[in-house]
Amino acid sequence: MSGVWIFDRNGVVRLVTNPTRESFEQKEPPHPGTATSPGARPRVLVYLPANQVIQSYSELEQRLTELGWTRYPNSNRPDLLQFHRSENSVHLISLPNNFANLKSFHMYDIVVKNRSFFEVRDPAALQN
Repeated sequence: MSGVWIFDRNGVVRLVTNPTRESFEQKEPPHPGTATSPGARPRVLVYLPANQVIQSYSELEQRLTELGWTRYPNSNRPDLLQFHRSENSVHLISLPNNFANLKSFHMYDIVVKNRSFFEVRDPAALQN
């Protein structure tokens, strides 16, 4: 049985035996933090105290700094943007250097390390 398994919005799995090339081409997400796989729902990172959708690294860095995070100077990894809690802490947040490449798993890493302050949401839920 060859092909690709696809999850639809209801969580149902189906096998696509002859997927088209276009369905797998890397496309620019409509806005940062969106998933690009077929049937995946986009996500956004929300700063809860202000109910603010984070749309850039400058906004994210401002909020993380307010919470005690500092930017980690990593000259050996120019492809990453990293934040740490303190010199003695093991908590480290690693993000891609380009905000457009921010994915859901990066957002969830931020949420887990700042539970009361951030949340990952479906953008459609914000409009209600």
